[in-house]
Formats: sequence, structure tokens, C-alpha cells
Amino acid sequence: MMTKTNSNKFKIKDLPSLMVETYKAWDASNPFRLSAVVAYYAVLSMPGLLVIIINLVGSVWGADIVQGRLTDEISRALGSDAAESIQTMMLETQSADKSTISTILGIATLIFGATGVFYHLQLSLNQIWKVNSENTMSFGRMLISRARSFAFILAIGFLLLISFLVTTAISVLNEYIQSLMPELIVYIAFVLDFLVSVGVITVLFAMIFKFLPDAKIRWKTVWIGAMITSVLFVLGKFLLGLYFGKADPGSTYGAAGTIVLILLWVSYSCLILFFGAQFTWVYAKRYGLGIQSNIKNK
Repeated sequence: MMTKTNSNKFKIKDLPSLMVETYKAWDASNPFRLSAVVAYYAVLSMPGLLVIIINLVGSVWGADIVQGRLTDEISRALGSDAAESIQTMMLETQSADKSTISTILGIATLIFGATGVFYHLQLSLNQIWKVNSENTMSFGRMLISRARSFAFILAIGFLLLISFLVTTAISVLNEYIQSLMPELIVYIAFVLDFLVSVGVITVLFAMIFKFLPDAKIRWKTVWIGAMITSVLFVLGKFLLGLYFGKADPGSTYGAAGTIVLILLWVSYSCLILFFGAQFTWVYAKRYGLGIQSNIKNK
């Protein structure tokens, strides 16, 4: 349990010292082991995630369009070869002769895999934020954990749908701007895309920080931590895309290359997420906002 320390207000000049303190605490929390565990469960959840996201968002936007958008995003993050392999998986899950069966199996896989992903992510955040957590999970808490995991997947699908809608609106706006200022359209498009990405991811990280750990945390702290994390995540995603595109680290693993790339991408992304979570904890500690366990000791 963490108590209030002071009531100083944040100043921009405090940011360097906050980052230094965050890095030291982040490095001490063994983030590479924590991220590797989450990455493992992310691979297990991949088929279920694809089934749910495609069926959920596709029911509104159209399955073909969703598949195309997801393939583009995966290609940017992991490279074209990995995108083709995952696209094949998406096409298989949407086969007409077994779509119902694949959906049922996808939901079952999701319940098992996503529960593992979010449960271990929850444990990792509990460790980083130094809050009490139970070593064993009762049946009731297990059901709550599974329901919470599924709710997060639905939230991701909803945010993805919103992102698609906003991106489409921006494309129309870009066409109008291009007719007026064609020489500036590239820069405007980049800025708008960056702002949309940061906005959507900030909401997602805010939900994770607020509702996933066994902790009580103020919304003020949540939004600051989520904003910092989302900016780092978007920049990291861009750099990882360049790294995977140029170095192609999965090429030496043959048929398992796609799995290796997914493991690497999720692991690196979790390192950024955990750094943001650590910043949130350091920020709350320094400015007396407090992060406390919401689990009652027996």
C-alpha cells in the first residue's frame, strides 16, 4: 500500500528527474521477464482475438474491410510476410463452411488465452505498483477475471471501430485539404494520424490502468500516465516497424518466424507499457496522489 508523500504540483522541469527515477524503478522490476510471460499468453490468444475482433467490428464495418485494415496494421508492425501469414489465419476463421464452429472455438480460445494475458498483465501491474494481490484465485474471482478479460476485448473492438470511423473521416478531410494545399497534405496527414493513434491508445491504456490492477488510482493520475505511455507506444511502434522491416529477425526461424515476431512485438510493447505504468506509480508517489490496494487483507 502506498500513502501520500507530499502535495507538490507537477512542473515541466520535473520531467527529467521523473524519467530517471522511473527508469531505475522499471529496471528493478525485472520487466523483461514480465513481458515475456505476457507475450507467451498473447500468442495463445491470437486465434480467439482474430475471431472476436473480425466478427464484432465486421458486423458493423464489413469483415473484408476489417481484415484489410488489420492486415495493413500488422504489415506496418511486423512486416509483409508475417501479415500474410496472419491474414491466412483470418481468412480461415471466416470460412463460410465453418464460420459458426470457428467462432465458437475462437470464443473458447479467447476465454482461456485472453484470461491468461490479462491475468498476468494484472499481476505485472500489481508488482510494479507494489499493491497486494492474492496468490490464489477463488472460483468467483476467476469468473470475474474472465468476464473482465472479455470486456477488455470488446473494448478493444469498440475502440478499433471508432478508430476506423475517425480514420475514414480524416481521409475525406485530407482529400479536401489536398485540393486546397497539396504541398502540405503529407505533413497534415502524418500529424492527424499520429493524434488519432495517440488518442485511441490513450483511452485504452487509461482503461487498463484504472480497471485492470487490484488498485485504487485517481483519474488524474490515470490520464497523465496513459498519455505518456501512449506517446511512447506510438513512437515505439514506429521504430519497431522499421526494425522488423529492415532486420527481419523472424527470417531465421523458418515456419515459426511469424510466432517469433509476434512474441518479440508483444514483448517489446509490454516493456513500453510497463515503463508507462512505472512512470504512473512514480508520479503518484512524488505528488501525493496515491495508489492503494483494493484487496482487503484477511
